[in-house]
Amino acid sequence: MDGFVNFLKPPGMTSHDAVGYVRRQLGEKKVGHAGTLDPGAAGVLPVAVGRATRLIEYLDSVEKAYRAELVFGFSTDSGDDSGSVVERADVFAIPARERLLEAFAAFTGTITQVPPAHSAIKINGRRACDLLREGRQVEIPSRQVEIHSLKLLQAGKNHIAFDVVCSKGTYIRSLCTDLGAHLGIPATMSFLVRRAVGSFALADAVTAEQLAELKERALLPMDGCLGHLTRYDLRPDRLKAFSNGLLTHDRYFQERHQPEGDVILRVYCEGEFIGIGHFDVEKMAILPDKVIAR
Repeated sequence: MDGFVNFLKPPGMTSHDAVGYVRRQLGEKKVGHAGTLDPGAAGVLPVAVGRATRLIEYLDSVEKAYRAELVFGFSTDSGDDSGSVVERADVFAIPARERLLEAFAAFTGTITQVPPAHSAIKINGRRACDLLREGRQVEIPSRQVEIHSLKLLQAGKNHIAFDVVCSKGTYIRSLCTDLGAHLGIPATMSFLVRRAVGSFALADAVTAEQLAELKERALLPMDGCLGHLTRYDLRPDRLKAFSNGLLTHDRYFQERHQPEGDVILRVYCEGEFIGIGHFDVEKMAILPDKVIAR
């Protein structure tokens, strides 16, 4: 039983709980998720089953899409409305649309972000949120993330709704807090749904109830989420060599693709997905990284 479940995580369920639920429904021990989703958030959570767990790392580079609601007037220590209020503004005017769009433009592209301390980020091997529960001080280092697009959907009396497409490692809670600071009004995230992780889309996600009914029929092919990787078709006479970890010289790959550096590949042989490899520029050869089928 190998493949991915495009799981629709409901609010209140942790990503770890989702993995446990999929494990129980499919009777498979080898299960893992790609990209933690906050317990209070809902949406797409790709869950790998069986040999597909070996491919989770190749989803790191895919874009993620969210729909969020930001509420003005207060900010919290967690960045969402489940945390303790740390700043409040009782009187404020919601910024004009032009000012909101200017703020969105300022946060589009490569930005520096400090993830919330109430998160699963590990500090010396321990999750930051666990350290906070023990009463310890937690300092999260800043990081650079990429905001590909921000789209304003609605502006209400004290809130805005927007869509965001971003890179891995982006915290929408921190984005909401930072947007509020940029606009001079404390703000926090009040709603979040993840609409997509790469090719995993919300419209195609299965609920917990649907998974309980579909069981293994809910599984998607292992290579279905790897469309962002270059496809390479291995000659049949090199299948055994690839399976045994041996390289295959291919000087024509350089001519066809003109790569500037090594290229990660999803590798097929006679139409069957057999694993992950990479083209080594110096050796002018295809090297196996993970053999999935032999």
